[in-house]
Amino acid sequence: MITGELKSQIDRIWDAFWSGGISNPLEVIEQFTYLLFIKRLDELHTAQEKKANRLNRPIENPVFLPLQYKMRWSHFKNFDPQKMYEVVSTQAFPFIKEMHGDREDSTYSHHMKDARFTIPTPGLLAKVVEMIDKVPMEDRDTKGDIYEYMLGKIATAGQNGQFRTPRHIIKMMVELVAPKPDDIICDPACGTAGFLMVAGEYLRERHPEIFTDAARKWHFNETCFHGFDFDSTMLRIGSMNMLLHGIENPDIRYRDSLAQENAADEERYTLILANPPFAGSLDTEQCAKNLQQMVKTKKTELLFIALFLRLLKTGGRAAVIVPDGVLFGSSGAHKTLRTALVDEHKLEAVISLPSGVFKPYAGVSTAILYFTRTNSGGTNHVWFYDVQADGFSLDDKRDPVEADDLPDVIRRWRERDPQRDTDRTAKAFCVPVAEIRENGYDLSINRYKEVLHEEVTYDPPKVILARLRALEREIDQDLEELEQLLQGK
Repeated sequence: MITGELKSQIDRIWDAFWSGGISNPLEVIEQFTYLLFIKRLDELHTAQEKKANRLNRPIENPVFLPLQYKMRWSHFKNFDPQKMYEVVSTQAFPFIKEMHGDREDSTYSHHMKDARFTIPTPGLLAKVVEMIDKVPMEDRDTKGDIYEYMLGKIATAGQNGQFRTPRHIIKMMVELVAPKPDDIICDPACGTAGFLMVAGEYLRERHPEIFTDAARKWHFNETCFHGFDFDSTMLRIGSMNMLLHGIENPDIRYRDSLAQENAADEERYTLILANPPFAGSLDTEQCAKNLQQMVKTKKTELLFIALFLRLLKTGGRAAVIVPDGVLFGSSGAHKTLRTALVDEHKLEAVISLPSGVFKPYAGVSTAILYFTRTNSGGTNHVWFYDVQADGFSLDDKRDPVEADDLPDVIRRWRERDPQRDTDRTAKAFCVPVAEIRENGYDLSINRYKEVLHEEVTYDPPKVILARLRALEREIDQDLEELEQLLQGK
């Protein structure tokens, strides 16, 4: 989440690009990201150098070879503009473009083959490098957060769904599903690969055996992560994001996940994490027929849920963000989908999010659905949680605040007990599946939550009137005293 001074820094860099001759917003984002990527590579190499010096041994897997020192950000940032431009355009940029180019199966090199360095002048490059050098990069996904903020500057960002899910929401969802080392993880609308990156971080922290077991290490780097999108810019940035986070060859590829040509990609994944596009509808002629057979609709949010069920293996689970309308919509497609989740599979949880979570890009109310594909039912109780605060203000500014329910979501989820969690006035409670069926498979938390209204008692009218008369007498006395004081003068 970008706030305060960092936001101002990005605005100044953005203005520098525009005044320097790059007016296409997506081109600004791409060039900005390439430079951030080069900077981050140097920081990773520096960290490896320090570790090697501390242990008194050679650097393991260095990013740069000794003769490539000029391409390191910490070196060329001190060059004069002309020399800096020559090094970046003819050495550093080709270096990041050709990374993993020796591997025929590298999706990174596939997406980067069309990348172009388009900063027009040495003066603009030197100015932008100086400004970017002051951007704090301690958070390993600052680049992604910056990209999220920059997308907000594009007029269509809120219309075509191209905005990232806030990092803290993703982390909460990953904690909820608790990925395992043998999971095959997919985001069919991956954007900048935020869900996949956080899932990878979770596995690194919770399952260090992926680095000691050869088979698991290979799976982690080669077959664990799969992301699809049909925006080439996002695919390039997503590939860079994954590579920066130590995942060597994720399957990040160009694909319209709802299209007919991808209909055969079924029952392949064990875990889906996603925030699919909400806006718009799809031409039914282009949509996969097997999805239309499951739910007859043009609404992308419903088609994506049908897609998730198709993509999951039996026993596979999904945590996905949906607009509130999915929970209570009255159309036949809405009811069909909710009935399938409850009766044919296992719906685990419905977590209601406050409407300001996606501001300033969108104000839509959303929820997280967590379900498991079983093909045989299994829903006994559904766990509901009413998130009222996520650690940031719910206006367009999204400033940090103390109130934050997200840690409580994870704690209560891990401690959930359908026999105990029956208080409908609490933030979290369980609802028996029979009651959900009785309510027409309505999954809106407001259908089941009880709101306590504090009873207010009033004095009898005669007592209130007596008080009013007493107050009037006091006012009259004060006015008389004031008049006497004025006459005395």
